[in-house]
This record gives sequence, structure tokens and C-alpha cells, in this order.
Amino acid sequence: MRSLHASRLLLIGFCALVYFFLMLPLLVVFPISLSSAPYMQFPPPGFSWQWYERYLDDPQWIDSTWRSLYIGGATAILALALGVPLAFSLVRGRFFGRIVVDRVALAPIIVPHIIFAVAVYGLFAKLKLIGTWYGLVIGHTVLALPFVVLVITAGLRDFDRSLEQAAEGLGASRWQTLRKITLPLLRPSLVSAGLLAFISSFDEVVVALFLAGANMTLPKKMFDNIMMEIDPTIASVSVIQILLVSVVLVLIGRFGRGLKDSAR
Repeated sequence: MRSLHASRLLLIGFCALVYFFLMLPLLVVFPISLSSAPYMQFPPPGFSWQWYERYLDDPQWIDSTWRSLYIGGATAILALALGVPLAFSLVRGRFFGRIVVDRVALAPIIVPHIIFAVAVYGLFAKLKLIGTWYGLVIGHTVLALPFVVLVITAGLRDFDRSLEQAAEGLGASRWQTLRKITLPLLRPSLVSAGLLAFISSFDEVVVALFLAGANMTLPKKMFDNIMMEIDPTIASVSVIQILLVSVVLVLIGRFGRGLKDSAR
């Protein structure tokens, strides 16, 4: 028991060190975003909100932020519309080739984004989808779909089907059972899957570089800003992006705990 306890403490300590190492850049990014210097300087000579004001006053930054938000929202909706039925078919269906479909649905997690972007670029160029927001939504949906399938599949495997059987035994149709029993009980999984799909689109830059064209998303704008000129504005934008993603992750954790409580 002592050796097991010591091993557990060692693992926790190692994970804490790795986490601290990964979080170290934030100790630089946050102060620089509040720097009073006219260029990147650490430690900052003073503190000022000027770089946040510059971000808010720049139409290009605001336009790219709104574009990333509505593309992420559309990606989440489309990924849920495709991923939820697919997850139902994989968990409850008994058809030939189900394992192959499952592997194909999860393939975008394994394939590097650069390979996917190059392949999709050739297809979208023929379809004249380069530079369109809906073309980028389609590309991001392919990348977000595995997250939706994984989360919904996990929720369905822990689902108590006796509740559906009870509703059907009381005269409810399949559609009524789905609408009033199944989907409400799966709400934590649905929300978590949608938020994960949104994050995967909002933070994605590789596919956006190939498919967005002249239409800037926020990650693409940040990449171009680093390539052309570097000023502390990029640090303020990074802080805003980090805070937004952190809020979404907290919501995912909250709904994930709700899913476990409902399963119990």
C-alpha cells in the first residue's frame, strides 16, 4: 500500500511539473499584454491597457473575431447535426461495416491537419469554396465531428435504456421518447460536444490558412500579424482567446460532472 501511495504521489508531482512547464508562457504573455512599452519587452516597464484598446479599435481584429465566432458556432451546430445520429447508429445500430464507419469517423483525429488541409484545398478549389465562410465551416466540421461522436457515444453507453422502454410502454412514440426522454437526459453530452466542436473551430489555423482566402479568422489574423509585424497587440488578443477557451473548458467540465451525476 505504501509503495502504491508513493507511486501515486510521484505521478501527481510529475503531472504538476508538466502542467507548470506548459503554463510558463502565460507568465510572459499576460504581463506583455499590459505593457506600456511600444514594442515587445519583458519584463514590461509599466502597465497600460493601450494594446487592448488598440485591439478593440481595429476593425480588422474585430471582424476576424466575429468571423471566428460565427464560423465556430455554425461548425458546432453542423457537427452536432451529423455527429448525434452517427453516434446513435454506432452505439445502437447493428449493420455491416459498423466498425469501419466508426474508424472513419474518428480518422480526422489521427490525420495531421496539414495533410487534411492540402487534400481539401484541391477539392474545394474545384468546387469554388475557397474564401467562403461555409467552405471553412465544412472543413472545420470534419475536424470537429470525431469529438462529437466520442462524447455522444460515451453518453449513450452510460444511458439507462429502461427509461425509454418505460416511456414506450406507457404509449409514447419513438419520436416522443427521443424528444422528451433521450435528448433531455443526454443534454450534458450534447452541450459538451457542441462546446468542444466550437473550440476546435475557433482555435484552428492550419485549415483556415488554406481555405479562408482573404477572409481572416482570428487565428489566421494572429498568424499573419506575427509574420508581418509583432507588437504587444498580439499578446492582448492571445489573452482574450485564452480566457474565452478557459471559460468554455470550465463549462465542459461542469456539464461533464452533470453527466456523471445523472448516470449515477
